[in-house]
Amino acid sequence: MSPRVRCGVLLSLLAAALLLQILPRSAAPLPAAAAAGTGSVVDVVQLDGIIGPATARYVLRGLRQATQDGAQALVIEMDTPGGLLTSMEDIAKALLASPVPSIVYVYPSGARDASAGVFITYAATIAAMAPTTHIGAAHPVAMGPGGGTTQLDPTEMTKITNDAVSEIRSFAARRGRNAAWAEQAVRRSVSITETQALQLHVIDLVAPTPAALLAAVDGREVQTASGTRRLATRDARIVEIPMDLTERFLLLLGDPNVGFILMTMAIYGIIFELSNPGSVFPGVIGGLALILALASFAVVQVNVAGLLLIGFALVLFIADLKVPSHGVLTAGGIVAFVLGALLLTERQAPFLRISLVLILTMAALTAAFFAFAVGAGVRAQGRKVQTGRERLVGAVGVARTDLAPAGTVFVEGELWSAESEDGVIPAGRRVRVLRVRGLHLDVRREEAS
Repeated sequence: MSPRVRCGVLLSLLAAALLLQILPRSAAPLPAAAAAGTGSVVDVVQLDGIIGPATARYVLRGLRQATQDGAQALVIEMDTPGGLLTSMEDIAKALLASPVPSIVYVYPSGARDASAGVFITYAATIAAMAPTTHIGAAHPVAMGPGGGTTQLDPTEMTKITNDAVSEIRSFAARRGRNAAWAEQAVRRSVSITETQALQLHVIDLVAPTPAALLAAVDGREVQTASGTRRLATRDARIVEIPMDLTERFLLLLGDPNVGFILMTMAIYGIIFELSNPGSVFPGVIGGLALILALASFAVVQVNVAGLLLIGFALVLFIADLKVPSHGVLTAGGIVAFVLGALLLTERQAPFLRISLVLILTMAALTAAFFAFAVGAGVRAQGRKVQTGRERLVGAVGVARTDLAPAGTVFVEGELWSAESEDGVIPAGRRVRVLRVRGLHLDVRREEAS
């Protein structure tokens, strides 16, 4: 298989793996009781994972859809470790300004509502949790401009924390929830179970299933941006609003692991294109992957030093293909690659960091590839020349005329003018080629073995 084909297969497999992540999943079947209703409607969005630009766009679209549907409420099924400050604020503002009641439901069992998710829960009209779930740990992780994390001095960190406390206290006052506990969740990262949350009036109710939740809030009067509303949700028809392809794509780009995979694809594509000029396909894929990787890193706000180290690794990899360094440049490139990957997201919260397993796997695959490429080059240098006139050096032929010292020899299926370097060689004797001079060969007698 040629290098061009190998490159195409490798990049195609990586692209297919990424594409599978953004294709819509099949929706779970609706409960029979919910599907049977034909009157009121309750829309549902599933906020599962990191809160970022994609999830903010998704929830805002859900609110618009619920308003157009005349829905009784928008249920946000929540399971999140947290996310970016700006995205959380976009969602919270939309919930507070929405004419449709919002219900944040920490679901299913085992789900968590942490960090930015706590702010969204406090901003919702109704807050509910399923059994065996927990909420809390909302302390800002050195949030800087744009929602990313950075190294801040204690004074700046205190300002950010106080601002977050003021914000969540305002949400608590608007919705009538426990403001004291909310402050402790921000300042001390406290976390509690659903039972404790109900006792402390952090949430409004505990419900084991979505159907039980809708039955429990049926008839409740709530305040929205457009005034007081009485919910009629007991027999409401549940309409699930899935993420569209754009939102799934943005969600994929918001994952630093995906950004790292795209960066690796870009490195491979650029290397293949430079080592095989004119291949086109690797260069196009590498260029697209590079642009998408940079877009992903812009969302996560990575460390610039990490990007520079990965760029330096790319330079070393390319240089090792051009300069016979016997693997020294590749070893340096692998070290720079690993260090750069570690530094990319080292200032982020744990759930926004690149997986160490992924970093080591990509480094091992890259090292194996270049070890094979360099090894093949070393083996090729020690192999006998197979083409051109140089391949005749060392070949054995037969003298067709007496070489005294000039004459004619038959070598590799062709007749050549030759000159003997060790005296007269009679016709019919074997000769060995010593060198090629234009159209003439220098030969010597080949003694019979």
